[in-house]
Amino acid sequence: MTDQPRTPNVPAKPSLDGLEDKWVRVWEDAGTYRFDRSKSRAEVYSIDTPPPTVSGSLHVGHVFSYTHTDAVARYQRMRGRAVFYPMGWDDNGLPTERRVQNYFGVRCDPSLPYDPAFEPPAKPDPKRQVPVSRRNFIELCERLTEVDEKAFEEMWRRVGLSVDWNHLYTTIGDDSRAASQRAFLRNLARGEAYLSEAPTLWDVTFRTAVAQAELEDREHPGAFYKIRFHGDERPVYIETTRPELLPACVALVAHPDDERYRELFGTTVRTPLFDVEVPVLPHRLADPEKGTGIAMICTFGDVTDVVWWRELDLPTRAVLDWDGRLAAEPPAGVPAHPYDELAGKTVFSAKERVVELLRESGDLDGEPRKITRPVKFYEKGSKPLEIVTTRQWYIRNGGRDAAQRDRLLARGAELKWHPSYMRARYDNWVEGLNGDWLISRQRFFGVPIPVWYPLDEAGEPDHGAPIVPPESALPVDPSAETPPGYTEDQRGKAGGFTADPDVMDTWATSSLTPQIAGGWERDADLFGRVFPFDLRPQAHDIIRTWLFSTVVRADLEHGSLPWSDVALSGWILDPDRKKMSKSKGNVVTPIALLEEYGSDAVRYWAANGRPGTDTAFDTGQIKVGRRLAIKLLNASKFVLGFGEAAEDAAVTEPLDLAMLASLARVVEEATQGFDGYDYTRALERTERFFWEFCDDYLELVKSRAYGEGAEAQSARAALRTALSVLLRLFAPILPFVTEEVWSWWREGSVHLAEWPAAGELPSGGDPAVLAATAEALRQVRKAKSAAKASMRADVARAVVRGADGTRIVRDDLAAAGRIADLTLADGSGVLTVEVELA
Repeated sequence: MTDQPRTPNVPAKPSLDGLEDKWVRVWEDAGTYRFDRSKSRAEVYSIDTPPPTVSGSLHVGHVFSYTHTDAVARYQRMRGRAVFYPMGWDDNGLPTERRVQNYFGVRCDPSLPYDPAFEPPAKPDPKRQVPVSRRNFIELCERLTEVDEKAFEEMWRRVGLSVDWNHLYTTIGDDSRAASQRAFLRNLARGEAYLSEAPTLWDVTFRTAVAQAELEDREHPGAFYKIRFHGDERPVYIETTRPELLPACVALVAHPDDERYRELFGTTVRTPLFDVEVPVLPHRLADPEKGTGIAMICTFGDVTDVVWWRELDLPTRAVLDWDGRLAAEPPAGVPAHPYDELAGKTVFSAKERVVELLRESGDLDGEPRKITRPVKFYEKGSKPLEIVTTRQWYIRNGGRDAAQRDRLLARGAELKWHPSYMRARYDNWVEGLNGDWLISRQRFFGVPIPVWYPLDEAGEPDHGAPIVPPESALPVDPSAETPPGYTEDQRGKAGGFTADPDVMDTWATSSLTPQIAGGWERDADLFGRVFPFDLRPQAHDIIRTWLFSTVVRADLEHGSLPWSDVALSGWILDPDRKKMSKSKGNVVTPIALLEEYGSDAVRYWAANGRPGTDTAFDTGQIKVGRRLAIKLLNASKFVLGFGEAAEDAAVTEPLDLAMLASLARVVEEATQGFDGYDYTRALERTERFFWEFCDDYLELVKSRAYGEGAEAQSARAALRTALSVLLRLFAPILPFVTEEVWSWWREGSVHLAEWPAAGELPSGGDPAVLAATAEALRQVRKAKSAAKASMRADVARAVVRGADGTRIVRDDLAAAGRIADLTLADGSGVLTVEVELA
């Protein structure tokens, strides 16, 4: 580290303009933020940086949270740690696919052959998308993400992120795919990953399975339909919001203690329209207060149907296809008519027709009762989820294993949370899990499941005997490569093989960001220096997804936490107090803000958002940040303009010692703030002192600092000492302006300078001396203002009374206030000043 003073070279007119371009180039050329991998693990501070989704543009919410991380990284670097601060791009998965579809006007059709000469339409029409092969589609994904990634990097450099760009990764790159597939194969070998055919939450628009962590409840309009089932003794009425699922009905269920239906338990009734015999059964989850107190079980209308189906060992009558339409053929045991009137219809159209048929048959009792209720959606979807039976890959996450759940809860307790109350969200999520982690997706641009299946003599795959590649062959694409011991001409043929068609959920890759960035099984030396990481910074809303899944993977693979600390950022809210998000269309892009106000000003606004706290977007606070940066330029020029103190100059004067004693307290508080990941507290305390320093101390000391002798030397030494400390305190938040001022009079970078310590400041000062003297000066100024006189007007006489008067530095106050005759009178109580203008 370098921190040597030299003869100042201060611009005649300091300006914020152009600082970003200037210092971004200097930092890159000098390798200022390059990770020093010669350091031991104890000397390293490693950050598991969130890889932003590359699907469009960054917005101020990204700038907000990533500034928090960067402030911590800069602080730790100044504390002498070798900071491992990589950046990644999350470029696989559904968001990228959607962007490519709309941008190029194409859609993926895996049945089509690859066209090496394909070019997307010159005028894309998202409503008339051109079908392309999977390989062509992936090439378009890679083409567009490369453009987006360059724009993202330029933006992050402009914001001033001190990442080491030599450690850039992408979640679809070779290293990431190899790490994801390696972790999966080890999960499979240990029995933690498994294949299962079961009811699955399904998004009909994207035609893919959805995991529990990707669900959200939305209020959705609907209606209750009261429908008559036919019993031997009496009719039975149920109320349902899904009459279109009548052909999928496999039973009726009521609570075991419900007297209204107890006599029906063990008997059967017949479904309306289809005349299928179904049993009436008891189950504790049936709600006697809901509807008529008895419900129909369909395969499957909702997650409760799945529970009843599983626990009551009921048959399956599936009627929904992957596209959300009713299947062409009725399930076994259901008559072809009237099912043929429903085949191929959407659930909406099928519902309308079933209701019409029920009215005609007399089995609809009264009119539908309209309601609005919470319905489960895929977080990126626009239609309610359905439940279809599919074969999917899962990783055990404690949802079905109490011992594993308890172990993951213990991991949460072991982790240090900032703020601490966020741990409750983790605990609540783990305790509420009702199934294992579904990781397979029926999409295209993602990490392939690295598995093939042998085909029997009938050409049917044996899913119980998956073929896996050796780890040395990773990454692999089973749809384009052959398994060990087979040739390409055996693909899809009896006695040959077939590839698993699915890709991994994007979280199955993102859950391995510490391993990917840290070089797991790729760079053992690097991994040993950075893992487990020190910090995971992220938003609080993805505790259930990214944070939890990363804990799961590290626990399974390494038997440890992936990091020691987690720092949560809040959301950015729009003027209506709603979360900013690209999907809602209420985001603000940062480039115009950065150009108008400067990066330091935007970072200042971001750093005022406390950890875990949602923060309103506020250009007013950005303007305050710009004024602070400008003031730092001008005040620094003023301080350096007094001339250098002698090399052996000592700080001896009471006012100077008082100021530095106050600054020592600020250093201690700012250090405590950063150590506790409370960058906001550090900024607030530093900023408050800085304005008092400019308004009070500079005014009080400037006459003496321009003079000669030991008193002037003391002032100059104190001023430069304070400036050095203030620049270092502000550096993590305002990197550009602090680097600019530092370069005027110091060697090296402020960002590689040592973080200030209270012990480097002279002792023996009394902060109350500065406070009392400053208060007296304020009252003198107030008197001049009341008399509508210039602040440079002379004061013939001033009398200071009050207990604090004994602390006032007479000569500095007299000079600053232009007081000819200053009396410090005895007194008690609040300090007051009587002023008589000349």
